[in-house]
Amino acid sequence: LENVCESFVNRRYKILEGKEITKKRTESKDFTGLQLSSHSLAVGFCIPSCEMLIYKIHHLFTVHLSSGEKITFLDTPGHAAFSAMRARGTYVTDIIILVVAAEDGVMQQTIESIEHAKNAGVPLVLAINKCDKPEADPERVKKELLAHDVVCEEFGGDVQAVNISALKGDNLTILAEATVALAEMLELKADYTGLVEGTIIESRKDKGKGPVTTAIIQRGTLRKGCVLVAGKTWAKVRFMFDENGKAVDAASPSIPVEIMGWKEVPSAGDEILEVESEQRAHEVVAWRTYVEQQEKMKKDGEVIEVKQKEHRMEYEKKQQNLAHLTWRQRKAALYKASKHLMLLKPKERAETDKNVLSIIIKGDVDGSVEAILNVLDSYDADDECKLDVVHFGMGDISETDLNLAETFNGVVYGFSVKANETIKKMAAKKGIKIKLHNIIYKLIEDLKDELSSRLPPSVVENTIGEASVLDIFSVTVGKSKVPVAGCRVQKGQLDKKMKFKLIRKGNVIWKGSLSSLKHHKDDVQVIKTGMDCGLSLDKHVEFNIGDEIICYEEKEIQQTTSWNPGF
Repeated sequence: LENVCESFVNRRYKILEGKEITKKRTESKDFTGLQLSSHSLAVGFCIPSCEMLIYKIHHLFTVHLSSGEKITFLDTPGHAAFSAMRARGTYVTDIIILVVAAEDGVMQQTIESIEHAKNAGVPLVLAINKCDKPEADPERVKKELLAHDVVCEEFGGDVQAVNISALKGDNLTILAEATVALAEMLELKADYTGLVEGTIIESRKDKGKGPVTTAIIQRGTLRKGCVLVAGKTWAKVRFMFDENGKAVDAASPSIPVEIMGWKEVPSAGDEILEVESEQRAHEVVAWRTYVEQQEKMKKDGEVIEVKQKEHRMEYEKKQQNLAHLTWRQRKAALYKASKHLMLLKPKERAETDKNVLSIIIKGDVDGSVEAILNVLDSYDADDECKLDVVHFGMGDISETDLNLAETFNGVVYGFSVKANETIKKMAAKKGIKIKLHNIIYKLIEDLKDELSSRLPPSVVENTIGEASVLDIFSVTVGKSKVPVAGCRVQKGQLDKKMKFKLIRKGNVIWKGSLSSLKHHKDDVQVIKTGMDCGLSLDKHVEFNIGDEIICYEEKEIQQTTSWNPGF
């Protein structure tokens, strides 16, 4: 993000043209801290209709205004797959700046962003972009937003609207002033003292740094040596870096910071809490793990109870069906029911099971994996091919991933990760597919193709010729009489090598091959349009005048999955 906002900030960030932007907030707590003029406000970008997702999943940066205020921006992709990420982000922002293209108007992701803002109770500032274009119509945008309860000030509402051009940098300073004015009116404050609280925006594994998280501090001041807890892991802060990768010693509220020192990788969206000591951190993590295990055991117990009930009902039903038989008859019936499975080899038995595609998902950061899993949750074609996510995680493709793929006959998908040459050679030797992508919709398209390749081909009939029965007679072959149809080819041609069917009043009476095909008294292979012929079938079927004879061939066509992920 660069080369646009020179009039807005000292540093320059380019906003992708034509994309809507949703800003993120840092929730202020304990309104006893400094005024806005003395601390930074957390907001951020979200680009709903963005197609090129080559940049980082989250991009955090702080800009400094000439008046002394600082604004922290959180940039997230606007692709449909990242809806959950955007929804989570609204709960850690103070103000949402909704950017709508002046010539496009309200789009689906615009509506989604408005709903996120309503659910989180976050105020809006409307930025109407691309106002420099001849076809721009800002008034139409404002009127369309009325249907979604976004009422601008000129219509008697409380939403500030600013006409901007991200390409030319027009009115960006006014937009910044509108954001700061709203923050001052809301009296947003933060507490610099006390134990640290914050939210993890993104997390990843780094080869040199280990588990790393990007976070926004919401209360207190984070310093080196602080002991933090997030989810079911903890950290003693070893190093901190700002958005430029420069080491910092402290991070105050609304400041984005990259934290090193985690024992394991926490999840994006987890709350960060500072504790007094490492011992206390161990206690918190142990308690959270215990609570999670108890909840899991309870859910597993409920599932087991349901399965046991189903098995009991199935067993009782079988016993009722066999109750009238003697024990010898019962044994024979059970043997007959399972005989076809007993004769199969183990590998063949597995092939009789439902078609399954097992996949392993690896992503660069937690948000990437979450977005992909959210898309996979919409899979609804289990009757065609069952989709089984065997494993998912962060980091480059490893030997463990290959071992899992080999065990489950699966495919490894990587998003913005790498597979070194050793891994690629190992995968080629084991016959394992590794598919790497940097754009999420291409990964999903690849997955759809893989699912389609697992489906059995469908057989399609391609009509070659049509003939009508004009007369009926019979010939003697040996001691039997064979019915013969005198036909005229109406369309295409009749080829004796192909398959045929007999249609009477729209119903298929017979399908098979011809036993003979003659033109006058000569046996022929092909009869073309307009020619008369006599033909007999490979099965004794009586003809009626007016019957249709169809010559066709069967072709196998690869089926495609009916799953529609929504983009």
